[in-house]
Amino acid sequence: MPSLERLDRFDRQLLNLVQEDAGQTTERLAEQIPLSPSAIQRRLRRLREEGVIAREIAVVDARKVGSSTLFVVSLKVERERPELLGELRSWLAAQEHVQQAFYVTGEADFVLIISAPDTATYDALMVRLVSDNPNVERFTTNVALSVVKRGLTIPVPLNEPD
Repeated sequence: MPSLERLDRFDRQLLNLVQEDAGQTTERLAEQIPLSPSAIQRRLRRLREEGVIAREIAVVDARKVGSSTLFVVSLKVERERPELLGELRSWLAAQEHVQQAFYVTGEADFVLIISAPDTATYDALMVRLVSDNPNVERFTTNVALSVVKRGLTIPVPLNEPD
């Protein structure tokens, strides 16, 4: 996998642009980066093959598809044995309502972002979480009242490191 040092200014510009809208045509990208559409297409292919672009997704308006409630959950486990953490990670990764899961330092062991249409769906998920994962000691829930910012964009500096 290439390091940041191996990405030139064009790669960096391209990565920033496709993170904002991966559906842009190569012609539209070429209007913003001084390269031909075919050169942009080759670069995008290489960035995908090298794993720099891990995947491309569509961002859906949650309110328009019935998943308007976001829950931010702090999860504490009893024991941090590798096999128990691995089981919990696998369980979380398999749950459709778990949008993001982070293994963290501090008071909690995991922080989860969960999207569900209502509290009943969320409650059922958490009942399954506790019953399927006896290593879960406790969890606390915050309900998002509004979304101030939502994204997965990774800022890619345009200048190469010194």
